[in-house]
Amino acid sequence: MDYSQFLAMKQEIALLVVFLLVFLYDTFMPQRSGKGLPVFATVLMLIATIGGFCSCCLGGTCSLSAFSGMYETSAAIVAIKNILNIGVVIVLIQSIRWANGPDMAVRRGEFYELLLVTLFGMYLMISARHFLLFVIGLESASLPLAAMVALDKKRYESSEAAIKYMLTAVFSSAIFMMGLSFVYALCGSLYFETIYINLAAQMSPLLILAMAFVLAGVGFKLSLVPFHLWTADVYQGAPTSVTSYLSVISKGAAAFALLVILAQAFGTVYSQVWSWMLYALIILTITVGNLFAMRQRNMKRFLAFSSVSQAGYIMLGVIGFNGTAMAALMFYILVYIFSNLGAFGVIQAIENNCGKVSMDDYKGLYKTNPRLSFAMMLAMFSLAGIPPFAGFFSKFFIFTGALAQGSTAMYVLVLIALINTIISLYYYLLVVKAMFISPDESVIPTFRSSCSERLGMWIAVAGIIFLGIVSCVYNWLLGIGAHTAIFQ
Repeated sequence: MDYSQFLAMKQEIALLVVFLLVFLYDTFMPQRSGKGLPVFATVLMLIATIGGFCSCCLGGTCSLSAFSGMYETSAAIVAIKNILNIGVVIVLIQSIRWANGPDMAVRRGEFYELLLVTLFGMYLMISARHFLLFVIGLESASLPLAAMVALDKKRYESSEAAIKYMLTAVFSSAIFMMGLSFVYALCGSLYFETIYINLAAQMSPLLILAMAFVLAGVGFKLSLVPFHLWTADVYQGAPTSVTSYLSVISKGAAAFALLVILAQAFGTVYSQVWSWMLYALIILTITVGNLFAMRQRNMKRFLAFSSVSQAGYIMLGVIGFNGTAMAALMFYILVYIFSNLGAFGVIQAIENNCGKVSMDDYKGLYKTNPRLSFAMMLAMFSLAGIPPFAGFFSKFFIFTGALAQGSTAMYVLVLIALINTIISLYYYLLVVKAMFISPDESVIPTFRSSCSERLGMWIAVAGIIFLGIVSCVYNWLLGIGAHTAIFQ
C-alpha cells in the first residue's frame, strides 16, 4: 500500500488528531483539570476548522482520489466538511456549561470522544465513492449517537430515547444493506462509478426496489417522512447539546451524502426512478412536519418537527441535480446551522437555569430576559424565511436552484413548498407571540446565562444577520458548485 494516499484525507487526519488529544487529556490529566476539557476540545476543533478553511484557500481544492477510488475529496467536499465544522464548534461552545455540570463529571470525556467519532463517520460518508466505505461511515456516525442520547442516565426519557434511536438505526441500516445487496446483484460492484455505468443499460423492478431501500436507509438520518417517527421522542429525551448536534450536523452530512450517492451512483436512472420517489418524499416531509409542529408545546419537540419540515427544503437542493442547486444546498445547511443552533442555545440556557422547556413557559420572556427573547426571535424569523434574515435567502436560493432544472413537475413541487413556507410562518410566530405579545406574567425569572452560552448564542445571531446581508459567502459556494465534478 502507498501510505501517501492518506495525505488526501487532511480533514480526517486533523479530526483524528483532535480526537487523540482529547482522549489523552481525558485519560491522563488529573481530576481537578477535568473542567478544562470542554474548553480544550472546543479550541482544538476551532483550530481544525480554521485549518480546513486555510487549506481550501491555499489551493487544496483539486479533486483527489485514494484507495483505488474508494475515497475522494474536492472543493465541494472540503467546503461541506468545513460547514459542518462550524456547527460543531458552536455546539461545543454551547455545551461547556452542561459538560461541566455535576451530572456529567464522570462522562465528560465520553461526550466529546463520541461526538468526534460520529463526525469522522460523517466525513467518510461524504467522501465515499464505494458503498463499503459509505457503510463504515454510516455506522460510525449512527451507533455512537445512541450512546450520546443516553448520556443523561438520571432521566428515564434519555434512556428511552436512546433505545428508540438504536432500534430505528439498526432497522434502517438493515434496509439500506438489503438495497445494496440488490444493487450488487444488478451491477456486480459497489463502486459508485461502476454502478453508474452498469445501470445505464438496464431498468428492472429490482432496481426500483433497491433505490427505495437505499433512500429509506439514508432517509432515516435525514428524518424524511415516513422515516421520521423517532425524531420527536429522541430530540425530547436526549440532552439538549446532543439534540442540537443531531438536528443540524447529522442532517447536513446525510443530505450531502445522499446527493453524492444519487448523482455518482444512480444518476443514469434519475428521471425514470429516483426523481419521482423524492418528489413524493419532499411533499410529505414538508407538509407533515408543518402540520405536526403546529401541535407541539414542548420546545424540543417543536424544533424536532420543524427540522423534519426543514429536511424537505434541504432535499430540494438534492433533487435540483445541478451545480447551482448544490451551492444552494450548502448555503441552506450553513444558514440552518446558525438558525437552529441559535434557537437551541436559548432553549439550553433556559433549561440549564430553570428547567423550563414548554412554549407556555416562554410567555412574557421579553420582560425578564430581553436578550434571550431577541436571539430566539431572530432564530424563528430565519427558520421561517422572513426577510432580510439569512433564512429568507437560503430558501430563495434553494428554490432557484431547484427551478433551474426546468421541468414542469419541479415547478409544481416548488409551488407546494412555497405554500408550506407560508404555513410554517404560523407556528414559528407562535413562539414570538408567546415571548412578546401574550399577556401572562413570565414564569421564567431574570437570570444571567453563562459566558459560553452567551457566546454560542451571539455567534449564531451574528451568522443569521451576516449571511442575510453579505453575498460573498453564497458567491463562493456558487463558484464551487459551478466547477464541481459530482454530476457526471
